[in-house]
Amino acid sequence: MEDNKIAVGLDIGTTKIIAMIGRKNEYDKIEVVGIGKAKSLGVKRGVVSNITQTIQSIQQAVEEAESVSGIKIEDVIVGIAGQHIRSLHHSDYITRNNADEVIDEADIENLVNQVHKLVMLPGEEIIHVLPQEFKVDSQADIKEPIGMYGGRLEANFHVVVGQVSSIRNIGRCVKSAGLDLSDITLEPLASAAAVLSLEEKEAGVALIDIGGGTTDLAIFKDGIIRHTAVIPFGGNVITDDIKEGCSIIEKQAELLKIKFGSAWPGENKETEIVSIPGLRGREPKEITLKNLSKIIHARVQEIIEHVYLEIKNYGHETAKGKLIAGIVLTGGGAQLKHLRQLVEYITGMDARVGFPNEHLAGDSDEALSSPAYATAVGLLMEGLSKEFKEEAVLEEVIEDAGNAQEEISKPQEETPRPVKKRPFFEKFIESLKDFLDNAE
Repeated sequence: MEDNKIAVGLDIGTTKIIAMIGRKNEYDKIEVVGIGKAKSLGVKRGVVSNITQTIQSIQQAVEEAESVSGIKIEDVIVGIAGQHIRSLHHSDYITRNNADEVIDEADIENLVNQVHKLVMLPGEEIIHVLPQEFKVDSQADIKEPIGMYGGRLEANFHVVVGQVSSIRNIGRCVKSAGLDLSDITLEPLASAAAVLSLEEKEAGVALIDIGGGTTDLAIFKDGIIRHTAVIPFGGNVITDDIKEGCSIIEKQAELLKIKFGSAWPGENKETEIVSIPGLRGREPKEITLKNLSKIIHARVQEIIEHVYLEIKNYGHETAKGKLIAGIVLTGGGAQLKHLRQLVEYITGMDARVGFPNEHLAGDSDEALSSPAYATAVGLLMEGLSKEFKEEAVLEEVIEDAGNAQEEISKPQEETPRPVKKRPFFEKFIESLKDFLDNAE
C-alpha cells in the first residue's frame, strides 16, 4: 500500500479546532502523522458565529498540522453539530416495476432519494438519511434486502436535519481557509465510530459526547443507529457557573474545573481550600473545593438529566429498546472526575469512558487517546474509509476499461452495465461547493 493514502479530519468545536492528518498502517490501524490545535473563537454552541475568527482558527490548526507532518493539506472531512440539528423518523416505500427481478442497490437508492425529497421546514436541509429495518412485501425486520424478490420495498428511516445557513457557513469557512470540503458528517456519528465496539452497538448503547458548547447523543441498537440529538449545553456552561458562583475570571474558572473539579460533592471536606490570585493588586480569593463541586454537580446533573430524557424518549425503558451496554461517555467533558459514577447514579445504567485508542496504531502518542480527540479520530476514520472506497471504484473502472479493450474484437452484447451510483450526500456536497464558488 502506498503512503499517499492520507485523509484529514477537521473538528470545528466550540472550544478548540483540531486538524488531524493520518493514514492506515499495514495492520489497518490509523497512524496519525500530524495534528494541529487552535483555540476556537468564532464558534458558539457548535454553530459558527464569527466567520473571520473561525477561518483564522482553522488556518492556525491546519498550519500546525502541516508543519508537524510536512504534508500539505488540500481537502478535509468536517463534523457538524449545534443546537439546530434535529432528527426524525420516517417510513417510506417504493413499488417496483418488475417484481421478478431481485432487489438491488438502485432500488434502495431510489427509496433513499425519495426520502430526500421530504418537505422540511423553511431553511432546513436533510444531512443524513439512515435506513433502519426494511420490509419487503409483508415480511418485516429485514436488515439487508439486496438479492431478495419483492414488489414493494419499504423502510424506516432515521433522518437527520440541520439548518442550511449553518451548513453553508461551515463550508464557507473551510473554503476561505484555502481547503476543499470533501464531506460533512454528523459529529456524534464520527465519535461513535471512534469509541464504540460492534458488540456495544449490537447490544444497545448510548454515546454521550460532552463537548465545550454542546452535548451530542447517539443511540445504537442491533447494530443500527436509532436516535441522535444535540443538546445545547456542554463544558462551557459549567465554567460559566463557576465563574459566576466564585466571582473569578473565566481562565481561572476553567483551570479550577480541570484541576480540582469533581462531579460528586460528597468526597470533598469543608477544609479543602484553593487560593486564587486576585486581579491586579486585589486580595487573593479562597474557594472551598466542596463549594466548587456543588456548583459543578448541579450543572452536570442538569445536562445528564436532559440526555437521559432523550434516552427515555427513544424507548430505553421498553423491553425491545433496552440499552444493554449502557452509556459510553466521551469528549473533553468526560474527563471530569467522578462523572461516570454520577451518570450511573442518575440513570441506573452502566457507564464507561470511551477512549479513541482502539483504532490508533500501537505507537501513537499517549495524548491522542484522550476522549477530547474522539470526534477528530472518527472524522479521520471516515475520511480514510472514503479514500479506500474511491480507490476500489477507480480500480474497478480501470479493470473495466481493460476488459472493454479485450472485448472490442467480440460482437457487442445487449446487456447494459450497471452504473455505479453516487450517494445523494456526495451530490449535496457538490451543490454546496458550487454555491460557495458562485458566492465569491
